[in-house]
Amino acid sequence: MKAESVAKGAQSSADTDLGNDVWIGERLRELRKDRQLSIQELADKVALSIGMISQIERGVSTPSLRSLRLLAEALEVPVSWFFASSKGHAASRHIVRRDQRRRLRVPDVGVVQELLSPNSATQIEIYEVTLEPGGSSGADAYAHEGEKFGLIIEGEMQLLIGNDVHSLECGDSFHFPSTQPHRFENPGPNIARFVWVVAHTGAKSKRKRRAAPKKR
Repeated sequence: MKAESVAKGAQSSADTDLGNDVWIGERLRELRKDRQLSIQELADKVALSIGMISQIERGVSTPSLRSLRLLAEALEVPVSWFFASSKGHAASRHIVRRDQRRRLRVPDVGVVQELLSPNSATQIEIYEVTLEPGGSSGADAYAHEGEKFGLIIEGEMQLLIGNDVHSLECGDSFHFPSTQPHRFENPGPNIARFVWVVAHTGAKSKRKRRAAPKKR
């Protein structure tokens, strides 16, 4: 299956007319002000420059998945808070229909993430991740509290955990503590897809999930 056809198929599950750069920037500014943080204070929390955060808020720069994770943790929300809202309304707080998935597309690194877990899940996030050829989670490895699980459902990919590089193919699964630096990439010529599970542990697991933001 070609990358173009997969990307088009993923777009059908959410209303993304606004564009992810603007959408993410609006959500980031909203959360920062809600937490009564200045750009400088947020920059200090996540070790990003003031200029970078300002560019993200204005929709002129797309954060890496690592930066997005750092921003979400600093603002005490799941990464999925930044995902575009789905079309229609969920029939149940416990069920996510295929056409109601919320999604995040990061074209700069060739990644599309679709949220599979419903809002009732507060200690776990489940995603279906599509990696275009050459796509990755970003140049830098990242680490945070919790655990990661995954299952490759199409193609092949590489997973870096600490200093070890693992080549994975369809049907392979994995688990590791998220405190180990990690990143993933698709060095091959074909699309790769995998289920990515983020389990929160410790104090962060007790946070309450905020309702999904609505498109204006």
